[in-house]
Amino acid sequence: MSYRTALSEILTGVVGPVAEAAAVQGRFPRGAVTALGDAGLLGLTVSIEFGGGGRGLPEAVDVVARTARVCPATAAVLQSHYAAVAVIEAHGGPWLRAEIAAGRHLAALALAETEEEAALDGPGAETQLLVPRSAATRSGDVVALRGRKQRVVAAGEADLYVWSSRPLAAADGLTLWAVPAHAPDLFVPARPGAAGPRGSGTSTVFADPVLVPAEAMLGTDGGGLDTVLRTVLPWLLELRAAAGTRRPPALDPALGLTGTRSPAGSLAAS
Repeated sequence: MSYRTALSEILTGVVGPVAEAAAVQGRFPRGAVTALGDAGLLGLTVSIEFGGGGRGLPEAVDVVARTARVCPATAAVLQSHYAAVAVIEAHGGPWLRAEIAAGRHLAALALAETEEEAALDGPGAETQLLVPRSAATRSGDVVALRGRKQRVVAAGEADLYVWSSRPLAAADGLTLWAVPAHAPDLFVPARPGAAGPRGSGTSTVFADPVLVPAEAMLGTDGGGLDTVLRTVLPWLLELRAAAGTRRPPALDPALGLTGTRSPAGSLAAS
């Protein structure tokens, strides 16, 4: 079965029926997410080598655009998930990629630390996203992450957050981490924030601090800057545009972002 056929069946049979509960009651569309995972759509952009669909940004854009017409909350969850998976495809380990491919892991971005960054609105918002204030401190094989992330989609519902911090030791840049949602001292308010489509679980996430193994680093210390520039922002902006939540801006050429596409896990300005 093609991904488009599978998506059509899920939109009709699962996403449509939960859309009202998400919009009116603010209920997270867990049934829709589970169905998307079971059908391989959460793993659509994971490499075939790990059991995924082997697709890229164009297919992810198609899924988000079609889902947004039925349930904006589910589409918002998919936007964050696909952008986070692009990072994991580039830097994550085999076990994690296989779990996402199997539909057992919902990922979410936890990068923004101000409302402007989260919305990618306002002058310099994209640039601000590249200078996290969240701290990371290493002791042996354990890293303590401390900070607050704004407008995290599927907060308290995702299985994994792609989290940004200042580097451990590098002189500049930022560092990305795969943070399990069940990690102790990772807090999500009982009441989700007002941002994001209702039912998307968009809220603030606090690390006070959260302890993760040093091997949870995605890429190199300080190297997350390039990943955010060349992978996260291109994916996120196109996915948001597909959902009708944001039109990709003409970004500062100095950032190397001009609304380009390239295959999953290897996005670059061109």
